[in-house]
Amino acid sequence: MVDNTSIRREKNKARDLRQTQWWKQRLAKGTCYYCGKPFRPAELTMDHVVPLSRGGKTTKGNVVPACKSCNTQKQQLVPVEWEAYLKTIQKD
Repeated sequence: MVDNTSIRREKNKARDLRQTQWWKQRLAKGTCYYCGKPFRPAELTMDHVVPLSRGGKTTKGNVVPACKSCNTQKQQLVPVEWEAYLKTIQKD
């Protein structure tokens, strides 16, 4: 389990990263990383591919733009768990 101090530190890094030109360019593409659908930049959120609560860090390699729906559904899942989840809902 990750301690609250580490999570708070990473959330502060994320807040700073949202202000960078790099992140603004990612948002400007207007595509959700998970579903691939187009969105207005204001409709996209920052998602940690490996969640902070699971030991993920706020790095350019671990944050992606995601629509609110995908971000909410993904919750605390790591990529392998997310892929398995998608397969279960596609079968229904």
